[in-house]
Amino acid sequence: MTETAAYLYAIARGVDPDRLAGTPGLDGEPLRVVDHRGLVAVVSEVDLADYGEEGLRRNLEDLAWLEQVARGHDDVVQRVAALGPVTPLRLATICLDDDGVRARLDEWYDALQAALDRVQGRQEWSVKAYADDRPAAAPAEEPATTGAGAGAAYLQRKKASTLQRASAQDRALELAERVHHALAGRSVASRRLQPQDPRLTGHEGTMTLNGAYLVEEAEAGAFAMEADELAAAHPEARIEVHGPWPPYSFATLDPT
Repeated sequence: MTETAAYLYAIARGVDPDRLAGTPGLDGEPLRVVDHRGLVAVVSEVDLADYGEEGLRRNLEDLAWLEQVARGHDDVVQRVAALGPVTPLRLATICLDDDGVRARLDEWYDALQAALDRVQGRQEWSVKAYADDRPAAAPAEEPATTGAGAGAAYLQRKKASTLQRASAQDRALELAERVHHALAGRSVASRRLQPQDPRLTGHEGTMTLNGAYLVEEAEAGAFAMEADELAAAHPEARIEVHGPWPPYSFATLDPT
């Protein structure tokens, strides 16, 4: 007999369970809810052979499996977020049964209520900016220098190139700061996240801004317009605007 457990995707408030009907969870299992003290835990059944301690230790090393689960997890969170305030949970949050789910809700109750209050009626937007890492165009060739002056001229050119790169980097960081400040002013909360590894994302250049912004739903249009205007005004920064998303960066169980 297969042993199963409850996989937790998110905790919500004021969500009609009937509106989740037909939304599949991981491995195609139907979603259901555990309602407790005014909180709604969205769960589905998973096989402990894959999601138990040993199974997870093995599967988390499998990037294809991990990507599939992450996408399935996010699909459910996106669906729940469209229905009401939501606190997304970490990947592979497992309880053995519904009593375990209710115990988690009791344990996290105050923090969950605070997080849901923080994000109710709000959405997360992501804005990223990049500095061009390509070397600047080489200066026009100077007349050849021979003798003792050749080495000094070479070192001078190297120094000038290094100063030029440093100056360009400083300008890129200063611009990223200005962009973040402007968008934070349009938000109820903002965070500068760690730059992402280009080996994982495929982006080119140095990420100078990885910003998350919590925006009132009524202000989403104005926020997106300002972000797009900043991107158009500063093409050298390669500003990318994405959203709205569930509030992953702000619906944490820790105070912000």
